[in-house]
Amino acid sequence: MKKISSGKVRDIYEVDENSLMIVVSDRISALDFIMPEDIPDKGKILNGISAFWFDYVKDIVPNHIISTDYNEFPEEFRTEEFKGRSMWVKKLKMLPVECIVRGYITGSGWADYQKTGTICGMALPEGLQESQKLPEPMFTPSTKAEYGDHDENISFERCCEILGTELATKVKDATIGVYKKCADYALEKGIIIADTKFEFGLDENGELVLGDEVLTPDSSRFWALDKYEVGRGQDSFDKQYLRDWLKANGYTDHAPEVLPEDVVTTTRNKYLEAYRTITGTELA
Repeated sequence: MKKISSGKVRDIYEVDENSLMIVVSDRISALDFIMPEDIPDKGKILNGISAFWFDYVKDIVPNHIISTDYNEFPEEFRTEEFKGRSMWVKKLKMLPVECIVRGYITGSGWADYQKTGTICGMALPEGLQESQKLPEPMFTPSTKAEYGDHDENISFERCCEILGTELATKVKDATIGVYKKCADYALEKGIIIADTKFEFGLDENGELVLGDEVLTPDSSRFWALDKYEVGRGQDSFDKQYLRDWLKANGYTDHAPEVLPEDVVTTTRNKYLEAYRTITGTELA
């Protein structure tokens, strides 16, 4: 049971030469800082949402899951520590780009548009408002930064230089295809998926495979459809609430020494509501 990586949220163990165990902790990061308090059950919530989406889009692109069933895990992982928050997955050769797709104009895209009339160098119609739905989902890849650094947005042309045109086109098509299918599903459940990011890798046969996490509140912006209104920021089911609290309280360049109990509880409830709405089940 060799731990090979411990990120902001996920711990990765090497099971054997062909597989890994990804364990999702209750840690939460915001504004590039890990918070001093965990969010109870957050790891189980993220793991469950990802498992749901991986299965939902397997007709579009294969995924890295070997099993999410605790009873099928290798023996050393069949303990309470790993139950409900782990995935046994295939090793992949991960691609060196993050695959971001934007369906609505918000966040850094909105800031970019206000300054330049573009998002990541791609021109958009004049007169768009904050949180407005884009004419078509936009593929806006970025480089993967080391911990503590910021990802850098790149053009599709640069993505082609990094991956090769054929693979970059496959990645773009898969990114937009997965987003569209899931966004349509979520909309029926009362959630707008404003944007998200995916990670892909290549398997032992060189085939494109979806990995990491999929459409969680950590990797996406989820908005409440019944409160959606163009021209302003939106009520969300993701960690934007925590980001906003940090900014309002002056924590833009460091993490607080403690997160207030009501902030922890509110954040947990937002994640839990997203889980229930998307999966249609209660957290086990």
